[in-house]
Amino acid sequence: MDQIVECVPNFSEGKDKAIINAITAAAQSVKGVKVLNVDPGEDFNRTVYTFVGSPENVLEAAFQATKVGIALIDMRHHKGEHARMGALDVMPFIPIKGVTDDDCVELSKKFGKRMAEELHIPVFLYAKSASKPERVKLPSIRKGEYEALEEKFKDPSFKPDFGKAEFVPKSGATATGCRDILIAYNINLNTSDKSIASKIAGVIRTSGRVKKDKEGNKIIGSNGKAERIPGKFKGVQAGGMMYDENTAQVSMNLLNYKEVNMHDVYETVKAEAKKYDVHVTGSEIVGLVPKESLVLAGRFYAKQNNKNISDEDDLVSLAIQHLCLSDLYEFKPNEKVIEYMIEEQGPLASSPISSFLSELGSSSPAPGGGSVAALSGSLAAALDSMVCQLTIGKKNYENVQDDISKLSHQVKKLQKRLTALIDEDTNAFNDVMASFKMPKETEEQKKKRSQAIQKGYKKAAEIPLKTAQTAKEVLHLSIDIAKKGNTNSITDAGVAALLGYAAVHAAVLNVEINLSSIKDTDFVENISDELKTLRNESEKEKKMVEDIVAKKM
Repeated sequence: MDQIVECVPNFSEGKDKAIINAITAAAQSVKGVKVLNVDPGEDFNRTVYTFVGSPENVLEAAFQATKVGIALIDMRHHKGEHARMGALDVMPFIPIKGVTDDDCVELSKKFGKRMAEELHIPVFLYAKSASKPERVKLPSIRKGEYEALEEKFKDPSFKPDFGKAEFVPKSGATATGCRDILIAYNINLNTSDKSIASKIAGVIRTSGRVKKDKEGNKIIGSNGKAERIPGKFKGVQAGGMMYDENTAQVSMNLLNYKEVNMHDVYETVKAEAKKYDVHVTGSEIVGLVPKESLVLAGRFYAKQNNKNISDEDDLVSLAIQHLCLSDLYEFKPNEKVIEYMIEEQGPLASSPISSFLSELGSSSPAPGGGSVAALSGSLAAALDSMVCQLTIGKKNYENVQDDISKLSHQVKKLQKRLTALIDEDTNAFNDVMASFKMPKETEEQKKKRSQAIQKGYKKAAEIPLKTAQTAKEVLHLSIDIAKKGNTNSITDAGVAALLGYAAVHAAVLNVEINLSSIKDTDFVENISDELKTLRNESEKEKKMVEDIVAKKM
């Protein structure tokens, strides 16, 4: 997509899966729109959706999702931890690629107008779309929440930007606007005392906290208003929430992560929590996060720990580790990082299993053994990753946590590489077939055709060679994962090794069949030596894992 707009609507329903799924389906029904994430929160009773597409398509998806949400959600019965003023609480439009703020401001106005005219819900413009300075910040519009709307609409200054200034009991009101990428970020405390989280939130948020005297009374200034102590950070909205009955959270929105990022607030909250004899156990990201914010956090922790790391994916992994993003549940980068989510996979790798098998079992020569080898390798890596995740955080494996975390990151990178090779192998075969169809009427045409065929065969050999080499890396890591991983998953580590071994040998066969047609003897000789090494080493390493598994079973 040349133009990408991200839309992150927040609907006031986090428990009823039927309603949550219906809203998702409505957004997905618009062609050209990709739903990246659906993040329901039962205690908040709120679901954050994230989808992307071209401006026109995103606008349509936003309305279709809203139409369903307004029909199914009844605010008269809604209770939840998170602040809200309507069934659709907020509908932000965010420029990602090839789109300006002005474009997204216009989208928000079109959305607000249509929602008011067709669904008869009052709509307010906020953030960069705000029609008044006092409406830039969402909490200012939402003050008093849904319960205060009926009374607030009696005030002429609270007239909505679209629709009538009338209270709609079933649906409340909605805010929409263009904003920068916002990170919804929560930091977890090992306490059931919400007030501690609220006090810490007052220290870090931009608006700060009210000044109080020794008796705890508010200090009133000469203007008749309570005096405030400014917060430490700019562009931070924060409050105290409860994740569950045992876990208080400092819940926040980071409005400009390039100025104040997750690691900034995380380290500050850790220091503040100690004052109350409370500890930070980890954190969570609600919805999606831009890769750059994790890279920035990774650089901070790399410097703090004297590590020289330049690879961005490695920095992302380091940030995940130090921010303890898997404290409450596993943080999966491919499902939480915007750039990873937008990355397009090939048609084979992204197809359902049944479709892949159907295509594989057809009379078409591709996909064939090379793609299956890559798939086997990616399955091996995924199984190894599972063993790592079942080891991380377990008491009996505290002494190997750092090693397992590193192994987990490594196999995930290999899995990604092997998944891409599924389609690359089929594409390489198709390129060879295309070269055979080139014209051969003249000597010049014959020469070009012959060169293209040879080039195609080399590529068709190089791709499965990459598969064999990468699968061999997975097999090698399986040794340490079998040694250090959760014993209850030892057979999974064994299966991973067998799949990795099969992937190496299957890929080697696909290299050899292409080598037989290549005329470049030096090329053939060099790769043949590499294949021999891969075969021999994979035999040894498979045996090593089998022995470890046998001893631990």
